[in-house]
Amino acid sequence: MAKITIRAVLQQRTLKSITRAVGVGLHSGQRVELTLRPAPADTGIVFRRVDLPEPVDIPMRAESVTDTRLASTVSTGGAKVQTVEHIMSACAGLGLDNLYIDITADEVPILDGSASSFVFLLQSAGIELQKAPRRFIRVLRPVEVREGEGDNLKWARLDPYHGFKLSFEIDFDHRVVNATGQRYEFDLSVGQYARDIARARTFGFTKEVEYMRSKGLALGGGLDNAIVMDDHKVLNAGGLRYDDEFVKHKILDAMGDLYIVGKPLLAAYSAFRSGHALNNKLLRELLAQSDAYEIVTFEDTRQAPRGFGEIARAW
Repeated sequence: MAKITIRAVLQQRTLKSITRAVGVGLHSGQRVELTLRPAPADTGIVFRRVDLPEPVDIPMRAESVTDTRLASTVSTGGAKVQTVEHIMSACAGLGLDNLYIDITADEVPILDGSASSFVFLLQSAGIELQKAPRRFIRVLRPVEVREGEGDNLKWARLDPYHGFKLSFEIDFDHRVVNATGQRYEFDLSVGQYARDIARARTFGFTKEVEYMRSKGLALGGGLDNAIVMDDHKVLNAGGLRYDDEFVKHKILDAMGDLYIVGKPLLAAYSAFRSGHALNNKLLRELLAQSDAYEIVTFEDTRQAPRGFGEIARAW
């Protein structure tokens, strides 16, 4: 009798149970509650403003991004949610496809300034496979966006790649940043998101913090949720979590910004001095060129790129 081989489809994922968090918004300083709930297959990741008279759903799509000053803000009608990139990065790093995020204010809590608290929350709730194939956006040819010239040049690019890889170069003229790596590459097939990227915190300089607070921003920011530097040194008592924490946080942000497209990318992302605005511009440029990408599934997990088939380990 011929041997029958059963090949497993690479399936979508959601949470096994509900989990909650409470914190403050980085810019608003407002207390905010998050409730993360399982969602059916093909739902995607949806923020739900439950504090409004009628709850409003904001699904993650590239066109949902309506503001990229200091953070990625998504909107539907008059309802918005600010600073979504860290929790979206955690979802990308753990391979979560479907999730409802109930939120009681217009800004995701900053928690410790990285994605590690969101990773902990998601893994504590458990990750469940669903009876639907995971859909990917596979990049078929290079797509690039550029802004500025000379010293003001910045760019971001997607190239075909059987997997998901990010390389980022920052350019900060500061003695502390100069002493660390200003370029880093992370490949999901060989690295571990929770170990290598998730703990990298957002960062700023005392001059910038003072200016932002004078404009009513960064009201919830402090040494417990950001790396803060003066002209000479890091002010946080514990120092840096990674030797190259600054550029790793830019990788973290980019993963979150790119996951707003609604599906995992199969691509190599590279960037120089990019930020939230350019990352979203890159997504829109990709989607505007129908011959630059295709939607694919993997009927056999063995055909999927390494790093996508495994369930992230629980804490």
